[in-house]
Amino acid sequence: MNKKILVIGTLAFDSIQTPSINSGLILGGAATYISFAISKISNNFGIVSVVGDDFPLEYLDRIKSTGADISGVDIVKNEQSFFWSGKYHADINRRTTLDTKLGVLEKFNPIIPKRFVDSKIVVLGNLHPYVQYKSINQLSGKNQFLILDTMNFWMDNNLEDLNKVISKVNLISINDEEAYLLTKEKSLENCARKIIKKGPQYVIIKKGELGAELFSMDEKFSSPSFNVKAIDPTGAGDTFAGGLAAYLSETKKVSFDSLKKGLVLGTILASFTVEGLGTSSLERVLKKNILERLEIFINKNKIDLNLSI
Repeated sequence: MNKKILVIGTLAFDSIQTPSINSGLILGGAATYISFAISKISNNFGIVSVVGDDFPLEYLDRIKSTGADISGVDIVKNEQSFFWSGKYHADINRRTTLDTKLGVLEKFNPIIPKRFVDSKIVVLGNLHPYVQYKSINQLSGKNQFLILDTMNFWMDNNLEDLNKVISKVNLISINDEEAYLLTKEKSLENCARKIIKKGPQYVIIKKGELGAELFSMDEKFSSPSFNVKAIDPTGAGDTFAGGLAAYLSETKKVSFDSLKKGLVLGTILASFTVEGLGTSSLERVLKKNILERLEIFINKNKIDLNLSI
């Protein structure tokens, strides 16, 4: 089936420190991880993003080689690309942002290529809600399914804009801390119900090592994580969203059942991402590796899902 997917998000430079590794300057950005994840299942997708002319062509070639259409990537002359630097602690789930340079993101005006305005699956990576909203207003297809990722910074500083975006999407994927912050509720079930009342039909709440939960107004599905030794968690949530989107692009209809399967696939792909520094592990993953890990996961957790990719 291979429905068309549109990814709107950042292509960036990252610099990552862990207790044992210092990455130096490497390829990062939400759209990068999302796209690498999608490419394991589909080659019918495009990216809308912005970089400076300091962004190496080799990085763009790596992204393009996955099958991604990068005609929606704006390269701005004499400007710097988005940069993020972070340090992970002995508890790998804790990190400190060391530096952020917005660069070209400060004036990012997303322009969706005509070929992608009718994309059936749209992933809104973590960006300023104003940019996400401008992107949504350019869409013109029927029965489009919009997946939103966001973070606590926008909840603290741009809540009004964020709520406008939330009201327009079909699914929001956030972590448990963000769910509590967004809703001021004390249980994840209440968080999900409150978010659904804002507009989305579905909510996914990620719980790190404890897995993730999918909610509709009437149904709930819980999935554990796939336990691996985490080297670098950067991009795990973006990979998760990419895997989810990729699975939905292969289904006839988006439903609670297809979202359950997409959640599991996203979980598996994210487990590869955290095993290496930056995108290194995810880029090397083959379909057979995914299928092997899926089989282990489903059998171990006795999950009754007929999941084929």
